[in-house]
Amino acid sequence: MPALTTTSDGFLLHGEPFRIISGALHYFRVHPRLWSDRLRKARLMGLNTVETYIPWNHHQPDPDGPLVLDGLLDLPRFLQLAQDEGLRVLLRPGPFICAEWDGGGLPDWLTSDPDIRLRSSDPRFTGAVDGYLDLLLPALRPHLAAAGGPVIAVQVENEYGAYGDDSAYLKHLADAFRSRGVEELLFTCDQGDPEHLAAGSLPGVLTAGTFGSRVEQNLGRLREHRSEGPLFCAEFWIGWFDHWGGPHHVRDAADAAADLDRLLSAGASVNIYLFHGGTNFGFTNGANHKHAYQPTVTSYDYDAALTEYGDPGPKYHAFREVIARHAGVPDEVAPAPGPKLPPVDVELDGRAPLLPLAGALAAPVRTDDPVTMGELGQHTGYALYRTVLPASGDGLLHFAGGVGDRAQVFVDGAPVGVLERERHDETLPVRIPHPGAGLEVLVENMGGVNYGPRIGAPKGLLGPVSFNGTVLRGWDCHALPLDDLDAVPFTPGDGTAVTVPAFHRGTFEVGTPADAFLSLPGWTKGQAWVNGFHLGRYWNRGPQHTLYVPAPVLRPGINELVLLELHGTTATRAQLTDTPDLGPENTW
Repeated sequence: MPALTTTSDGFLLHGEPFRIISGALHYFRVHPRLWSDRLRKARLMGLNTVETYIPWNHHQPDPDGPLVLDGLLDLPRFLQLAQDEGLRVLLRPGPFICAEWDGGGLPDWLTSDPDIRLRSSDPRFTGAVDGYLDLLLPALRPHLAAAGGPVIAVQVENEYGAYGDDSAYLKHLADAFRSRGVEELLFTCDQGDPEHLAAGSLPGVLTAGTFGSRVEQNLGRLREHRSEGPLFCAEFWIGWFDHWGGPHHVRDAADAAADLDRLLSAGASVNIYLFHGGTNFGFTNGANHKHAYQPTVTSYDYDAALTEYGDPGPKYHAFREVIARHAGVPDEVAPAPGPKLPPVDVELDGRAPLLPLAGALAAPVRTDDPVTMGELGQHTGYALYRTVLPASGDGLLHFAGGVGDRAQVFVDGAPVGVLERERHDETLPVRIPHPGAGLEVLVENMGGVNYGPRIGAPKGLLGPVSFNGTVLRGWDCHALPLDDLDAVPFTPGDGTAVTVPAFHRGTFEVGTPADAFLSLPGWTKGQAWVNGFHLGRYWNRGPQHTLYVPAPVLRPGINELVLLELHGTTATRAQLTDTPDLGPENTW
């Protein structure tokens, strides 16, 4: 018998009544040396369980390679730390997770095949899922409740009713878990819509809901769908995520706490989304694309109970009071804010232009027409395309199919314009000074769509490029891997303005490492690394204006900051501050 079972109106854990009071905490968005801290703070808020997605695309980046289970992806260690803290765990392995995560967690090597029907019983998709589970589940079985571990339940898919109605696919997933030794409770989750609940649920599998308000109405719909069994909100939305160029979303703590109280007063179990959001480090953020492409910012603070940097926010204290009325909280003092690094100025006096480095970063692929980033084997970051313009004069460059997702265009090394997918740009007026002028197009993947039918949309240049109607042929296509900055040949700056994409390097001294926030006034757009750790994307478009620097990234003594700035700048200085700036707040 599984450790967690259901009754007509609730759960039993090892035969005793148990209410799930959980919060989402994504291990892959938190520095591993901070996992214990975040888990302890979850328990102190009154949670008895934590929930996490599992990002397939990062655990299996190569279809023929081994499973990645180290660093930010050391899921077995995270599960052991949760158990050490006395917490149970809900696992949500997908295969699709959404999560505002690049590609919704589906690997690029799978989504780039247009013939595969994603999230369906297409045997090419289910075969890939089976292969992944064959690698994943042996590593997780020691941490399942049946083996004495903390994992008490496993989710089948993720809000599937909003996407499809292939019940054979859902059954295949449930059977895949069972046949690989998962005895624990299985559940699905869908928004409180009768059609979604019907399409996304499965006989013999617990149906959970996802919602952030209208508690009575949503619980009523769950009860209409299943006349008995536990009421469980698998995602109780207490905040929201941000897009570049949009507002910073927040939710009033008292309003969220009142709805949490309604949930618990109704006898329901809950998973708070999110207890702690963390950060989209590196190139991991996703994007939405309904009417236009909208990339998600680097911060995944989500206005959660625990801030991006691990301090209790207003919701932490409000929720702790609510939980204490229904289930009790530990008889320990609530955690205090953590220390912050005193402000430090960083002079960036080393430079290295990006475009001349393209050949050293990766050998070019010579093609007649430009190929996508996926065809270059570059699934995140940047690609550079080069060709020669045969004619001079004023005219239009036309990019058939647009760009994925943002392209900077250079003629003879000088910037001449930018095209963006979110504006549906396909043309750019230019003046070509002479026949044979060099055309360079630097394309940035701003994040893979994580929800809906556009998952797997290609990146890079998406079709032929023409000038005044004449198609340009003969392209050198460069992938630009940025995983080894030690190879960048920095030279001292000479004090002049930089007008092209370039790396900038500086050092700074730290006494005792503590959390900090990277502020970049005078810089426009690019990427930031501290001591080789990729903090993520910055952009003065906002709303986010600082990047979180976790304390474990820093070290006593000399530290290194590297920026890849994509636009011209006269700035030579950055600052580590003790205060985050996620932008003007918009309450929902």
